[in-house]
Amino acid sequence: MLAPDLYYRSVYDIDLSDLSARGIDTLLVDLDNTLMPRNSAQVPEATREWALSLADQGFSACLVSNNWHQRVLGLADELGFGLVPKALKPLPFAFRKAMRLMKATPRSCAIVGDQMFTDVLGGKLTGMTTVLVQPMTASDLPHTLVLRKLEHVLLAGRQPLP
Repeated sequence: MLAPDLYYRSVYDIDLSDLSARGIDTLLVDLDNTLMPRNSAQVPEATREWALSLADQGFSACLVSNNWHQRVLGLADELGFGLVPKALKPLPFAFRKAMRLMKATPRSCAIVGDQMFTDVLGGKLTGMTTVLVQPMTASDLPHTLVLRKLEHVLLAGRQPLP
């Protein structure tokens, strides 16, 4: 339940043509340390370009974030993504809400995130493809830093796809 289906260095490395070949056309995407460094107010230009490229490649996207601050609303709008804040990941409710919002099914969705215990587990609980990316920064909440140590053990020997 914690092993990701796919593992990449960053969102920029995700093979979108592979996801498309798997029948995936909707990405549910985590925000902090997946698309942006945690606590950053500025969307990196590479993230903005990646987000814009999704529609050109036939994908729709929705932010699914445990974050609830006002900045999340503005960032989803800025990136052109749907939004489900206060997700309480890994509980499946927000994932299901995002799928309803995007008119998608578990077979047509992939969750993209940087944490095994929230993003990957939540995706597995809802039956969707899971894509783990390495966190953008080492900065995180104290409890997340503890979980990162467990993730490191669980990922031992597994290398991200090029």
